[in-house]
Amino acid sequence: MRVLVALVLVAGLAACSKPVPPAPTPEQALALAPADPHLATLYGESCKACHAIPGTGAPLVHDRKAWDPRWKQGEAVLLDHSIQGFQAMPAGGQCVACNPDDFKALIRFMAGREDPAT
Repeated sequence: MRVLVALVLVAGLAACSKPVPPAPTPEQALALAPADPHLATLYGESCKACHAIPGTGAPLVHDRKAWDPRWKQGEAVLLDHSIQGFQAMPAGGQCVACNPDDFKALIRFMAGREDPAT
């Protein structure tokens, strides 16, 4: 009986976990933008220049393999890196019009975490 319960629990957990989607191709990355028009404008004017171009050193938009280790640091750390700058990323990510809520939403979009369940 215990073995059966354990198997059911393991099967249930496996069914709940979603596979990590593959990284976008360079063409797909260039085409991605937030659904919200305000965020899409901010993204296009600042984030896209680095996060949609392979080889810049920035994690590619929606590349969960690249973003997941960063995401595990916590949103507060990512927000701080966005505002203060980090390594090659300039302070504010060159977005002078972004406020903290914009940064949070843009980080979630780029990290492929717009859905809170992911």
